[in-house]
Amino acid sequence: MSGAAIEITVTVDRSGSAAGDRPTTGVLSWPGGAVACVLGRGGVRADKREGDGGTPVGRFPLRRVLWRADRLPRPDTGLPVDPIAETDGWCDAPEDPAYNRPVTRPYPASHEALWRDDHVYDIIVVMGHNDDPVVPGMGSAVFLHLVQPDRRPTAGCVALAPDDMLRLLKDCGPGSALSVADPAARP
Repeated sequence: MSGAAIEITVTVDRSGSAAGDRPTTGVLSWPGGAVACVLGRGGVRADKREGDGGTPVGRFPLRRVLWRADRLPRPDTGLPVDPIAETDGWCDAPEDPAYNRPVTRPYPASHEALWRDDHVYDIIVVMGHNDDPVVPGMGSAVFLHLVQPDRRPTAGCVALAPDDMLRLLKDCGPGSALSVADPAARP
């Protein structure tokens, strides 16, 4: 396994966006390359809130990788890796004590199923967004995951093509972080 602490940067792609639009595509770059990525349907937001569809601005440590062992071999990475179980979920109910935490399904409060019929969550990188500490309502389940085949915007995550994800993960190790640049900030 390879991987070191690397810095990953996401910037929005404004080409094809009308003035006032919130772009939903970007470029993810790291010392080993640069690839297209898909962002949240609400664009990139400095004021991220639960359910707004925005990809949050900030620097987020990469906590661990989850993957569908029934569909793919274990990703080659220096990050911690765990298989996804059919009962795995992620709580997105701000009023619940497990908000923005993994849960076991069935679960009584609102949650996302991590075991999906599509392939979007075949690889999930858990980002350290709103987790230290968790603040209710400030966003949950913000992951780096795989794109939909039609490359439609996410619910607030960053999404990559499968080959791009595997290339990136190979370079990642403990201490790696992903930064989403604020499109409103001037360089």
